[in-house]
Amino acid sequence: MGDLEAALLGNLEAKLDILEGKGVTIIDRRQTYLDEAINAGRICRGAVLYPGTRLIGARTFIGPGARIGIEGPAVLENTAIGENSEVASGYLNEAVMLRNARVGSNAHIRVGTLIEEEASTAHAVGLKHTILMSFVTMGSLINFCDALISGGKSRREHTEVGSGFIHFNYTPWGHTGDKATPSLIGDVVHGVFLRQERIFLGGLSGIVGPQKVGFGSFTIAGQVLRREIPSNRVVGDVPRKVDREFYAPTEAPSRILRLNLEYIGQLIALRAWYREVRLARIPANPEYAHILVVTQAALELLSVCIDERVERLRQFLEERGLPIPSLSFSNRPCPLRIEARHPYIDHIEWLMGLSHVEVENGVAWLRSIVESILTGDTGQNVGSDVRS
Repeated sequence: MGDLEAALLGNLEAKLDILEGKGVTIIDRRQTYLDEAINAGRICRGAVLYPGTRLIGARTFIGPGARIGIEGPAVLENTAIGENSEVASGYLNEAVMLRNARVGSNAHIRVGTLIEEEASTAHAVGLKHTILMSFVTMGSLINFCDALISGGKSRREHTEVGSGFIHFNYTPWGHTGDKATPSLIGDVVHGVFLRQERIFLGGLSGIVGPQKVGFGSFTIAGQVLRREIPSNRVVGDVPRKVDREFYAPTEAPSRILRLNLEYIGQLIALRAWYREVRLARIPANPEYAHILVVTQAALELLSVCIDERVERLRQFLEERGLPIPSLSFSNRPCPLRIEARHPYIDHIEWLMGLSHVEVENGVAWLRSIVESILTGDTGQNVGSDVRS
């Protein structure tokens, strides 16, 4: 063994010693890997690392009680895992999971993915630039890129995506195709308050982005959705036959622009919610440091998602010679009374305690942020350097 290999192995063993000394359970040291960038201080007491766990990157964080690699090898790269969350197996890169979230075996969770409290996936689910808000549940063999999903009121009454569902986030039109295709399943403005009817997307299906599905709707299994679905509908569209010369569709780009602007506005509203509500409620106390870390990571992730959507929209419009709107928003103050109180009240519990008037005020605030994007109100620029 060379000097470098010996030094690296010694550093790994030293980190494993530190983790075990602070109360992290490592089932098999021989099958646990931490790269040079891993900060042992970001792996919390009570976490459990099962055989085959590989932790990579300085931003990787594992909260107390989190369990990694329960069903097989798990790789976490610059990913933040909240308290009591679980990763069965798979690969997670630049993602964030909040308290009690869970991803099943063979997960493939990529950059820009946020999984909020008690949201979950079954096995073989791929996500990228996708946000699952609290309680959202996904079946198996699912792929979503560029989507936000909300709806439901509790772990029992939740929005669900059936097994075998795909969000189609790429179209072949134009010189190189485009990804100006984000879809809203529910929304942020109402969804964050956990008082909306759940949504059910039937399995063995797909949705061609960009699209919208309203709260309380149910789509029948075995179809590809190509139109916007209003709230409180049961929808089943028969397959259509297409056989014609290949050329770009005649659909006006105005619809694509409208849906993209609304999606960006919803992301900006969610970023404001994280900064002015979720982060602001966390006391500056070491006891709650793990909550602060994953919430801050989620806030930063949302800026990455916004930048991605803005760039995809810019590419779409530029290729078609269309004017690129100046994206700005009005940074209206949050009307809710937010205090960093000790002891900290869990976010879900706090939400459930809000009055009807407080919810309505909060909805109006978030809606105003979205509408400022849609109407072009003067305000702050949307770029990632802005912390709305």
